[in-house]
Amino acid sequence: MQSEPPKAKKPADRTATMSFLEHLEELRWRIIKGLIGVLVGLIIAFVFSDFFVKEVLLGPTRSDFFMYDILRVDAINFELQSRRLPGQFFTFWGTLFVMGFVIGSPVFIYQMWSFVEPALERSEKKKSFFSAFFITLFFLMGVSFGYLILVPFALQFFAQFQISDIIRNDFDINAYFSSVSMWVISCGIIFQIPVISYALSKIGLLTPEFLRKYRRHSIVFALVIAAFLTPPDPISQVLIAVPLTVLYEFSIWVSRFAVRKRKKEINEAISGVSEQ
Repeated sequence: MQSEPPKAKKPADRTATMSFLEHLEELRWRIIKGLIGVLVGLIIAFVFSDFFVKEVLLGPTRSDFFMYDILRVDAINFELQSRRLPGQFFTFWGTLFVMGFVIGSPVFIYQMWSFVEPALERSEKKKSFFSAFFITLFFLMGVSFGYLILVPFALQFFAQFQISDIIRNDFDINAYFSSVSMWVISCGIIFQIPVISYALSKIGLLTPEFLRKYRRHSIVFALVIAAFLTPPDPISQVLIAVPLTVLYEFSIWVSRFAVRKRKKEINEAISGVSEQ
């Protein structure tokens, strides 16, 4: 009786055979490639610097900013001053660096995720591309939410808040830039909750049952985060807390999907070992 030809062995995962120094070398090149993407974004931001400074950064300071009509906000002009000698210089380049990072974020995120993902599962370049795409998508959704929703409400709250009529609100350009950048980038990071849920569930540190158990606690946590990121305005806090709660509920579904996928891969691995 003729025996069956031996099955071809699957090629070993390269990441499993890499040494610690080889991992560091790969991380270094991933960071360099990601920073090249950010540099390209910075060049684009510099070419269109007038638009990004006048329309993007300073757009919400004008009462005719298009989002005020959409949000039905009774807006006033936001007065800015430069109280330090290099104030406008730092704001100009700070705006370009932030915009350059946002524009180059798809490349940077892809490089970082391509380094991290093999630790979670065996992945191909195609899978890494789609994973990085969703990370970038959530980041840009958060950035858009922060700029289009949170910033207009927060600015108008501070512009119109007065403890006395004899005090005039004139804000420093550096403080304005720092606040807007913090709100926008923070929202981009917060919108990564589903991604974090997937990663932790994939390695077995998180389960959908755990997330369901602390669902009520998550609402309180969302309100605390909203209070930290927004001015003491209940409308702004609700505008942050509601998306956070929605993202948490979505993270439960993501965790369930990741756990189911992890169990399937474990079962396939056990079946493969038993057949040998």
